[in-house]
Amino acid sequence: MEPFQVGAFLTAGILVITGLWAVIMMDNILKKVIGANLIGDGVNLVLIGIGYRPGGLVPEVTHQFHATAVPSSFSHFLAFNEFANQASYSLPFALVLTNIVIGASTLSVMLALSVVLYHKYHTLSVQKIFEGMEEED
Repeated sequence: MEPFQVGAFLTAGILVITGLWAVIMMDNILKKVIGANLIGDGVNLVLIGIGYRPGGLVPEVTHQFHATAVPSSFSHFLAFNEFANQASYSLPFALVLTNIVIGASTLSVMLALSVVLYHKYHTLSVQKIFEGMEEED
């Protein structure tokens, strides 16, 4: 395992633990939203660490590959077997891009619900919101 991967996994662990602590222990709704976002960022970092290959080529930006190239005829192109041996894993990066879009959408919904709760109960404290809900019953 590369030092980059070890650092990425340790940082991801710190992000997830901090996010869980914020979601469970904090009373402020906005701090809980930030904690949930930190958990998602930690998951993204784990996926990036899994997809990392030292010295690997990124398929999306590599212009050195041609499907019909053979090493003897096109010296500046890589043959498919050479490219496949050197390419990084692209599935985790695709999952990260998808997770970023889903995370941004979820974050916007959580913030919108926080605004609605603030307008209704005039506080962002979860405990006071629950007390206000009990008074309404």
